[in-house]
Amino acid sequence: MTKTKMIKREKVQHPWYLVDVSGKVLGRASTLIATLLMGKNRPDFTPHVDSGAGVIVINCDKIRITGEKGSKKVYKRYSGYPGGQKETVYNKMSKKDPKYVIRHAVKGMIPKNKLGSRMLKRLKLYVGDDHPHIAQKPEVKTI
Repeated sequence: MTKTKMIKREKVQHPWYLVDVSGKVLGRASTLIATLLMGKNRPDFTPHVDSGAGVIVINCDKIRITGEKGSKKVYKRYSGYPGGQKETVYNKMSKKDPKYVIRHAVKGMIPKNKLGSRMLKRLKLYVGDDHPHIAQKPEVKTI
């Protein structure tokens, strides 16, 4: 009988992927990014080990959504004071900070613990085509 392989933390290598999200749907692109960050695309995936890849996302300002979400999707934040809850519609948020929209979607899809925090640190978001991560030699991952 064969045993399940469990990868060791010391043996993990984090490859880098370059994802271009121009013209892609927000949810579908976010699931791909979250899968790469968690390492679920690898045959040696181990849930308790951070074996995911680093992801460089370019053209964050050109992502799209479907339906009427532009005027109905709301991002909320709360200052902690009475009356301090602020709401921002997707259309305004995507113009103000397009990187936040993708980070918010991906953050909701990864584990909510220390492991997830480490995964989210390997997510690099850029508005244009240019990025300074040439040294990582990222593989181009198309959706």
